[in-house]
Amino acid sequence: MADTAAATPETTSSPLPEELMNSFEALQNGDISALWVLVDAYLIPIAGALLLLIVAYFVASFFSRIASRPIAKRVDETLGRFIGKLIFYSIMTFTLLGVLGMFGVSVASFAAVIAAAGFAIGLAFQGTLSNFSAGVLLLVFRPFKVGDVVSAGGVTGKIFEIDLFTTTFDTPDNRRIIVPNSQISGNTLENITYHQERRADVNVGVDYSANIDETRRVLSQAAESLQEKLVTGEGRGYQVYLLELADSSVNWVVRFWTTADQYWGVKEELTAAVKNELDRAGIGIPFPQLDVHLSKEG
Repeated sequence: MADTAAATPETTSSPLPEELMNSFEALQNGDISALWVLVDAYLIPIAGALLLLIVAYFVASFFSRIASRPIAKRVDETLGRFIGKLIFYSIMTFTLLGVLGMFGVSVASFAAVIAAAGFAIGLAFQGTLSNFSAGVLLLVFRPFKVGDVVSAGGVTGKIFEIDLFTTTFDTPDNRRIIVPNSQISGNTLENITYHQERRADVNVGVDYSANIDETRRVLSQAAESLQEKLVTGEGRGYQVYLLELADSSVNWVVRFWTTADQYWGVKEELTAAVKNELDRAGIGIPFPQLDVHLSKEG
């Protein structure tokens, strides 16, 4: 019995849709009506998609400016720019996904790819993202601003710039130091110039032979010599306190309130005034001494 096999023609898949191929063949055969099929099926959707992207661009730019300007003026310029870019790219991304969905592209597959890429990028840039999130917190909660003198991240200096990833310090000896934001937000932060007024403390020890009342009068006189730089009011002014009876001295502290911008100069002047007034009154300031006794044998 002879074997019989049905001949099956080979089918080749074309990268173009069958309707598009038929329309091109009809045009080649002189059928002008096929042109309308091409326009209706492809050119109009493509033109609509381009028009939608153009409109989305202007809409995204408009809402980006509307949202970023008040934040830049009232809060911080860096944060305003960040919010503006976030809104702009979010609108454009959702519009692009919508356009792809119009042409039959599965948005779910794109979402899965984006999620996987985001996870991989997050692992690769874990430290950078930590600095970024810390920078956003610094810009939102504003524990300090540009121009403040801050001690943070192991650095003390004036804030020159606050970015999303780093904060730039200018130190008193004119060095510029850039600190990652994660080191600032994750540790204790001191805003030295946050308040307009500061208290300068000068500690001093005097001889046990000095009269307590006389010592208090002399130290008060030293503080009053800087009266023009004194901040008065409730809880302000100056105070002279007896601290303790130490091993070799009677310890005192002179506390003097002044404006923050004069703090270091006032502290130096107050220290000098305390020393000068004690010298005038003949009150000694003890210092560590070592007595060595040598015995001669024989």
